[in-house]
Amino acid sequence: MSSETLSLTKKKKEALGWIELIRGWGCVFHEFLFQRFMASHLQNPLPLPSLNHLTCIVTGSTSGIGRETARQLAVAGAHVVMAVRNTKAAHELIQQWQKDWSGKGLPLNLEAMELDLLSLGSVVEFCNVWNARLSPLHVLINNAGIFSMGEEQKFSKDEYEQHMQVNHLAPALLSLLLLPSLIRGTPSRIINVNSVMHYVGFVDPDDMNVVSGKRKFTSLVGYSGSKLAQVMFSNVLLKRLPLETRISVVCLSPGIVLTNVARDLPRYVQVQYALIPYFIFSPQEGCRSTLFSATDSQIPEHCEKLKTGDKPICTFISQDCKHTKPSEEAHNVETATRVWEKTIEMIGLPLDALERLIEGEEVQCRYGTHQQ
Repeated sequence: MSSETLSLTKKKKEALGWIELIRGWGCVFHEFLFQRFMASHLQNPLPLPSLNHLTCIVTGSTSGIGRETARQLAVAGAHVVMAVRNTKAAHELIQQWQKDWSGKGLPLNLEAMELDLLSLGSVVEFCNVWNARLSPLHVLINNAGIFSMGEEQKFSKDEYEQHMQVNHLAPALLSLLLLPSLIRGTPSRIINVNSVMHYVGFVDPDDMNVVSGKRKFTSLVGYSGSKLAQVMFSNVLLKRLPLETRISVVCLSPGIVLTNVARDLPRYVQVQYALIPYFIFSPQEGCRSTLFSATDSQIPEHCEKLKTGDKPICTFISQDCKHTKPSEEAHNVETATRVWEKTIEMIGLPLDALERLIEGEEVQCRYGTHQQ
């Protein structure tokens, strides 16, 4: 009996079970209530080693966690590329940071490049421009994300649900198309700023846009599902990357952080959100797990151990900069494989794109030709 027939004989899972939901929400509330205590051993800001040898791309780096991440990496000496929609805002930040840094050392090595994750064509164009430099890339930080709480379902011009595109599909395409540069920069890392909310997420690979009517769309369904999809995709990516590429793949939770994601919340919720600062991290606190994932010397070794394990699972770093396990659903190998295949299809790449990109071949993308 074929694997396809076997899968059809099984009852298709259509949602998380009650026990899984209870456990998931338990993880969410535990992080909210105790994150400050759990992370009390961390310094703020997190001390970083000299990073003069690193080139880092940080998406969504004009506000929140991404802004702090980019600034602190640059202060530590890294060449930081701010991949953003609003390059004017990025240039203004760069000027301000240079002014603040004046007299403390060499000028910060920062630049801004345009990238709109709501357009997969923009992702392809960004990658072509970057790869044309033939420069090594050591760290890709997929930081940008959206959570349009309480809003109706919206779609990108590529006709994908916006949470799924910005939080998963576009970062997946970016990560794959930048593989040539990441290989030139080995050992290198792909860092995905994920969320504890993936513990309550569910993904139907046949309905990633949540349009079939089997599930009612809410912004929570869209956000948590997109974050789970990112973890599942990352699991398979780490497993399929040859050991010799020396590329680590990491997902992380920054904790519950006061960022511009709150701008999408109803006004009365924003007020309540701002009244509980003790429980909520500042962006400087929230970026610590990102910086740890990007710079800790033990990350590659940990990824290598997971890569050689039986199940495809990537490194997951908690908000207190410790290794932890993603959700139970994220360990579903069959669903993760289907999410991988569906993602590759949705971002317009051939199913063998990963292997071809590793070999240095040109790959045709439905949203533009990828050039080496």
